[in-house]
Amino acid sequence: MNIVCLDLEGVLVPEIWIAFAEASGIPELRRTTRDEPDYDKLMRWRLGILKEHGLGLKEIQDTIATIDPMPGAKEFLDELRSMTQVIIISDTFTQFASPLMKKLGWPTIFCNSLEVAENGEITGFKMRIENSKLTTVKALQSIGYETIASGDSFNDLGMIQASKAGFLFRSTEQIKKDYPQYPAFETYDELMDAIKKAL
Repeated sequence: MNIVCLDLEGVLVPEIWIAFAEASGIPELRRTTRDEPDYDKLMRWRLGILKEHGLGLKEIQDTIATIDPMPGAKEFLDELRSMTQVIIISDTFTQFASPLMKKLGWPTIFCNSLEVAENGEITGFKMRIENSKLTTVKALQSIGYETIASGDSFNDLGMIQASKAGFLFRSTEQIKKDYPQYPAFETYDELMDAIKKAL
């Protein structure tokens, strides 16, 4: 039994924080898990910037409403889901992901949740589980699944390393250079071919 585990941002949809950095005119918010391996540190830093600028959940959700999946992402996902089980494992939050899941045809996503005050200020975040991507892949393996994983960032490396097949997708030159053992692809067709071979 195979199950494919995919990252969301950078793989199926554009990076939410980069889109919000552009919409809000706050370039520091362009920093993502491609730049900062410590997700907890990255999120606390982001929340500090939002507070400083008086920005909350609504402003981010307004930006997310304008984001579409990457060209070809839905078709790729539809084809993949017709062949095997697929789970999106993301460090994003349910409050961000829902509109994007609608545009992708409601695939299964495992992600985290934000703590939001009544005035809309994001006061904190609750991670589903520590090292969520790696922990989830290991849990799936413990109930009899073989995993195939793909992602683009530092926080995807654990699930890629732990899977029977793992692929980098549209990753950074640095990550590709540091992890040459993982095939790196730029197109959905290439990724689909590699996954089909691994199934």
